[in-house]
Amino acid sequence: MRPSRPSRTALRVALRRAAHQIYDARPLILDDPIAVPILGSNYAEELRKTATRLHKPHSVALRAFLVARSRYAEDTLALAIQRGVTQYVLLGAGLDTFAYRNPYPQLHVYELDFPATQHAKRALLQQNNIPIPTNLTYVPIHFEQHAISEQLLAVGFNPGAPTLFAWLGVVPYLTLEAFRATVRFIAASPHGGGVVLDYGLPRTALPPLEQLAHDSLAERVALAGEPFQLFFTPAEIAAELTAFHHIEDLGSPEINARYFTDRTDRLATLGTAARILSAQL
Repeated sequence: MRPSRPSRTALRVALRRAAHQIYDARPLILDDPIAVPILGSNYAEELRKTATRLHKPHSVALRAFLVARSRYAEDTLALAIQRGVTQYVLLGAGLDTFAYRNPYPQLHVYELDFPATQHAKRALLQQNNIPIPTNLTYVPIHFEQHAISEQLLAVGFNPGAPTLFAWLGVVPYLTLEAFRATVRFIAASPHGGGVVLDYGLPRTALPPLEQLAHDSLAERVALAGEPFQLFFTPAEIAAELTAFHHIEDLGSPEINARYFTDRTDRLATLGTAARILSAQL
C-alpha cells in the first residue's frame, strides 16, 4: 500500500458494489442506497466501464463474493447487537457505506484506514452531499506502523464495551506479524463481541486453473501498489483464532447456499480461493 495515495482496490470494490445496485436482478444481496451516490460524477465513467464486464464469469463471481462479504458482515452485526454489541470497528473501511445508513442509533461506528484513503472518501461524501453521522468516528492509521489500540483509544473508543470488528479485504495485504497483533487486540475485547473477516487460500492449495486466476489478480493488485502477502488454509486460520469460539468459516458452496439460491440471474461465487469467516468472543 502506498500511504500517500488512496487505495485503488477500495475503489474497485466500491464500483462492484455500485454495479450490483444497478444491474443485478432483484432481490439484491446487498441493498445499499449509498453505493452509487458516494461515487457521484467522479467515477460515473468507471462505473459505466465496469458494466461492460458484468457478464464475464470471473467478474460475476468476484462481484458476488464482494456483495456477499458485505452482507455477511452486516448480518453478523445484527446478531451481535442482539448480544449487546455497541461498537462496530471497520478495519480498512475503504468506501464502505454502512455508517451512512446505520439503522442502529445506539451503535457507534469507527472507520480505520490509511489517511489518504479516508481523505478521498470524505471528499466524495462532501461532494455528493452525504452527511457524516454523529455516531461515526474516523481513525487514520497505517496498519503496519501504528497500534490499533492506541489509535482507537485516542478518539474515545471504549475498550470495556462489546465490539464487533469487520476486517474485510485487508488480511491478504498484511504481514503475519501485523495480522497476529490485530487478532490479539480483538481477542482482548469483552465477551459478546467478535470479528468477521475474509481471507484467501494459499496458491499451493488451489487447483491449476485457480492458480492462474490467483496469479493474474496478484499481478494486478501489485501493480496498484497493494501486493498480496498473507494466505491461510482453514486449519491454519483456525489455529490463529483459538481465543475465539463459534467460528463459522464459509467457502463458495456455503456462501451460494445462503445468499444465491433460486436467483434469476447468474450471480454466484465460484472456486475455492476466497472464504468468509466470523468468530465470537
